[in-house]
Amino acid sequence: MNGAGHGTRPNEGFERNLSSIVGGRTAKGLERAFGIVTVRDLLYHFPRRYSNRGELTPLVGLPVGEHITVLAQVLDARERTMQRKRGSILEVRITDGTGTLALTFFNQRWRAAHLLPGRRGIFAGKVSEYRGQLQLQHPDYELFEEHEAAADPSAGAEVSARKSEDLDRAAARAYAERPVPIYPATAQFPSWTIEKAVGLALDALGPVEDPLPRSIREREGVFALGPSLELIHRPERTADWRKARDSMRFREAFELQLALLDRRRRTGLAESTPRPQRSGGLLDRFDAALPFELTGDQREACATIGAELARPHPMHRLLQGEVGSGKTLVALRAMLQTAESGGQSAMLAPTEVLAAQHYRSITETLGPDLAPEFVPVLLTSKMPAAERRRALLSIASGNSRVVVGTHALLGDKVTFYDLGLIVVDEQHRFGVEQRETLRQKGAQPHVLTMTATPIPRTVALTAFGDLEVSTIRELPPGRQGIETFAVPVLERPKWAERAWLRAAEEVGKGRQVYVVCPAISAGAREDGDAEATEGAEGPGAADAGGPDRPLASVEQTVAELRARPDYAGLRVEGLSGSMRPEQKDAVMQAFAAGEIAILVATTVIEVGVNVPNASMMIVRDADRFGISQLHQLRGRVGRGEHPGLCLLLTAAEQGSVARERIEAVAATGDGFALAEADLELRREGDILGTAQSGGRSTLRLLRVAEHGELIAHAREVAAELLEQDPTLEGAPGLWDLLRRENESGHLENLAKS
Repeated sequence: MNGAGHGTRPNEGFERNLSSIVGGRTAKGLERAFGIVTVRDLLYHFPRRYSNRGELTPLVGLPVGEHITVLAQVLDARERTMQRKRGSILEVRITDGTGTLALTFFNQRWRAAHLLPGRRGIFAGKVSEYRGQLQLQHPDYELFEEHEAAADPSAGAEVSARKSEDLDRAAARAYAERPVPIYPATAQFPSWTIEKAVGLALDALGPVEDPLPRSIREREGVFALGPSLELIHRPERTADWRKARDSMRFREAFELQLALLDRRRRTGLAESTPRPQRSGGLLDRFDAALPFELTGDQREACATIGAELARPHPMHRLLQGEVGSGKTLVALRAMLQTAESGGQSAMLAPTEVLAAQHYRSITETLGPDLAPEFVPVLLTSKMPAAERRRALLSIASGNSRVVVGTHALLGDKVTFYDLGLIVVDEQHRFGVEQRETLRQKGAQPHVLTMTATPIPRTVALTAFGDLEVSTIRELPPGRQGIETFAVPVLERPKWAERAWLRAAEEVGKGRQVYVVCPAISAGAREDGDAEATEGAEGPGAADAGGPDRPLASVEQTVAELRARPDYAGLRVEGLSGSMRPEQKDAVMQAFAAGEIAILVATTVIEVGVNVPNASMMIVRDADRFGISQLHQLRGRVGRGEHPGLCLLLTAAEQGSVARERIEAVAATGDGFALAEADLELRREGDILGTAQSGGRSTLRLLRVAEHGELIAHAREVAAELLEQDPTLEGAPGLWDLLRRENESGHLENLAKS
């Protein structure tokens, strides 16, 4: 960003290294545990919850194997001699008033002197189980000060009377009611250690200049930055941290939207080669040969994209739409318009199967008249060397004006003559760095990203707020519906058997069937199947039979189906990403030609595969897939003259989150409604893809599933400010904030979804 006229950076104390404040050892530990390096990092490591000294943490249902922090009261303590070795064990029971948790200390009898019955404090450690009792072995703890008992009615009248002589009751009550911040912590860094470090950082910070203009703070009822940080970490009352948290949450939403809108503004100022449509040109010839009418949504998207391609600034647009809504045709028209000025288009696909499908589909759609003029070319990493060299030469010379490929397009040896348009299919399968690598192969090319996974508005604003968005909801006329049913295999085993009988019936009518499995073979998942992993390890996995339950695989299912007497004479083949390219291509072409009756596959057939004669899909272990993935998968059937049928086989228990996902998909075919359901059921990190970008959430207090209205409102406030002051001359603190956002990679992490 251009910093002219903005002066010096405010709040430079935020950028101080922590070692000078908390000490080198603590600073190194905080960096290892949380990536915290500066004062800003530490002060933005917010408490995840608060407790009051008079309120205890429920001890029922604590997760075995996880590190926990609880606020509890000592119930009793006893020491016993170890039977098989010298020494003693101190066993302390803590309680929340209902349940109990054991604390175990070996050869540390001295702890009994202050772990006295009635004492309250914070206890942290890893939960284990011994003889049916949950316990923490050698936990860390910090006891509250003795004078809290004066405000504790359970301490007894005599104790209270005795204490009152030495202690001011009002001060004791204030102490007992003061919220205790509980921070995200580790075994090496318990919550109270982080709290002390935060206190040192706050004391050393000094005056804080607020980057948010006073007019916005007053209008939105937001605390100034300094008081917000103080009260969110050191509240005196519950109302303090709640107001501070709300203020910091608004700041987060506003700053994020300001950064996204500023990026959109700056992108719009960059120079790019205009690619206008020419009357009577290639695009007009293509449209005249189309045997069908575009839907209204397709026409609208085409008009918008066509207008943006004609401008002297690069287009950055996201095209989202239902499965089978015709997004690829919209993208092809954009490629044709780009070619009218001599430009090339590159279409990036996540898998070889999908890239080959797109290549064939584009070639067929262009037809015998236009295809020779465009010379579409396919480029994948596993192509034969001679074929790859020919493709590279055709791309570099400009002979091929439409290039379809996988990650192979990103290679150093791939050069374009005039790359004018990039189309990224299923954009969530690619990282920002990969998309940027391809973009650098042209001079500010136009970019169109596509997804068949409808995106809820709040996610679109958060993860793609720097992009313009076009949406296609209409399906082409004549499309048959798809009926979807959940098949609980443990509760209704006869239903599961009926599914296989129904598949044979479909084949008997001359139709074809997909069977989808989460694994290639025993213990082998499809590479890069991130969403299926979410289904396996995310919410509800344990309810689905546990992560140790063997997954249905392509290899096993092919063998089972071929062994069935009623499948005798039916050609059953497998397809997975582990196969050689020529094998995959041969299988897909045989299936498309009707030579294969039942195709057993992994998620390589999730998007883009188009076989109109396929009328039925069976998904095994459907609980191992996410909502959007199941919706994508079933979109492979019902694409021709026959209605589609999708059966989701699952062992997930009724009432589990995994079962809820499946039942949500069975209940509606509306991808946009499913996207909202997905937003409610999935974890925040999965929604924004942060698990793929290092594990730490890029959002601190915002939750897109909960704070949609706030995000949308913050965007309006940010847009109004940028409209009045595009370069933020009147808000140097915000300009500095935008500089840091662009340097941090925060926005890139959000876009990896």
